[in-house]
Amino acid sequence: MMRKLISLGFTMAALSGCVATVPPTAVHQPMTMRPQPREALIGSNGSIYNTASARPLFEDRRARFLGDIITINIAEKVQASKQSENIANRSHTVDAGVPTLDGVPFKGLSNLSVSANDTSKFDGKGSNSSTADFTSTITVTVIEVLPNGNLLVSGEKQIGLKEGEEFVRFSGVVNPNTITTANTVQSTQVADARIEYKANGFINDTQVMGWLGKFFLSFLPL
Repeated sequence: MMRKLISLGFTMAALSGCVATVPPTAVHQPMTMRPQPREALIGSNGSIYNTASARPLFEDRRARFLGDIITINIAEKVQASKQSENIANRSHTVDAGVPTLDGVPFKGLSNLSVSANDTSKFDGKGSNSSTADFTSTITVTVIEVLPNGNLLVSGEKQIGLKEGEEFVRFSGVVNPNTITTANTVQSTQVADARIEYKANGFINDTQVMGWLGKFFLSFLPL
């Protein structure tokens, strides 16, 4: 029975290794949205007039409806550093002596002296530095129009390689006033931005600690 369980475990592990998994995401869902029928918004089609592509004469082509697309220029640079130093010193000395004893027991303890020293020193230093640069371009979809006119956008870009797949994901709230006439906006102008760059495949798996190593690391003191 034990051999069957072990064999079944290895079989499931092999199958899970063969199937490409999609990395989990924290961006706003859904990551795409179909546009609403324009007939419900501005009327029905005519012999020449087509509601699907119609725009007022003096209206620009900036995104403002569900399903419209916006190109996000991702240019994020994060740099942080921290240094700390703690020093603590403590010194304690005790001297004690026994005077001359006459007429009492334990005369042998006369003129006995006792000395004790206690010294404690602590010196701790720490430093931390982190730098991250992320530059890319991704086109996202308007998935919700908020009551104040801001646009909630979300999107994903998948890049398939022979070693695996790479996923670039983005979501956030865009102010229509920051959208250019070419329907582009900088990532630094997006509120509540969530940016992800993940991958799958055996190359990515080799950079992740295995479950057994995580198990022992969870309770080891060092």
